[in-house]
Amino acid sequence: MSYNLLKGKRGIITGALDENSIAWKVALRAHEEGAVFVLTNAPIAMRMGEINKLAEKTGSKIIPADATNMAEIEKLFTDSVEHLGGKIDFVLHSIGMSVNMRKDVGYTELNYDYFQKGIDISALSFHKMLAAAYKLDALNEYASVVALSYMGAQRTYPFYTDMADIKAMLESIARSFGYHYGLKKKVRVNTVSQSPTKTKAGSSIKGFSEFYDFAEMQSPLGNASAEDCANYCVSLFSDLTKMVTMQNLYHDGGYSSTGVSQEQLNALIEKQK
Repeated sequence: MSYNLLKGKRGIITGALDENSIAWKVALRAHEEGAVFVLTNAPIAMRMGEINKLAEKTGSKIIPADATNMAEIEKLFTDSVEHLGGKIDFVLHSIGMSVNMRKDVGYTELNYDYFQKGIDISALSFHKMLAAAYKLDALNEYASVVALSYMGAQRTYPFYTDMADIKAMLESIARSFGYHYGLKKKVRVNTVSQSPTKTKAGSSIKGFSEFYDFAEMQSPLGNASAEDCANYCVSLFSDLTKMVTMQNLYHDGGYSSTGVSQEQLNALIEKQK
C-alpha cells in the first residue's frame, strides 16, 4: 500500500545488489511512495549484481561510483542533482565489506591491510558521502541520510570480527556529522541497526544461519525482514521524522532490549534433561 510519503522527493540509493538486498527493497518502497532517485554502486559490484533490473522497475538512472573515491562521489552528487532536477532529499548508505571476514581471519589475528580496506569501504565512505554533499550543498533542508548498521557495533559477536569496530565508527560518524549538518542545513543523519537479514552479504558470514535462528528466538517480534527495514527507512526519509537525527535506531524486533527469552531458557532446560 502506498501513502505517497515520498511524493516529490529525490534521492540516492547505494548498495542494491540483488532482490534480497535491503537497498533493493528500499528502492522498491521509495518508488511506490512516489520518490525519484538514482541508483549507485561500485562498478565491480554492479557487474556481480542485477541492478539494471531494479533500474528498469523503478525508472531510475544508474550512476556508477566508487564510494572510496572522493572525486567519484562528488560527481555522483553533481550528476544526480542534474538528472533529478534539483537537490537531494534522501540518501541511503548501504555499503559494507570486510576482507577479514571473507577470508575467515579471526579478530585477534586481523590483517591490517584488510582492516583498513574495510574501514575505507564501510565507514569512511559514509563520511566522504556526507562531506561531498556538504561541500556541494547538494541536499535540501531537512533531507534525510540513513546508513545501515548492526548491533555488533555495541555488543561483541565473535563471528563479526573487524566489522564490529567498523560499524561503531559508522555510527559515530552519523552523530558527529549529524551535528554539523543539522546546524548548517537542518539535514538529518541516522543509522539503522537492523536484525540479522538473509541478504547475500549477511548469509556469507560464518555461522550466520545458526545466529539468525538465535536472534529469532530472542526477539519478541522475531527478526525484522529486509522489507520491514525498507518500510522503516522510508519513514525516516519522510517528513514524518523531520526532528530525528544523530540516532542509532534499533530495528530488530526487540532483540536489543531482551536479555534472554523464555524460548531460549526452555531450549537450555530441554538440552540439560
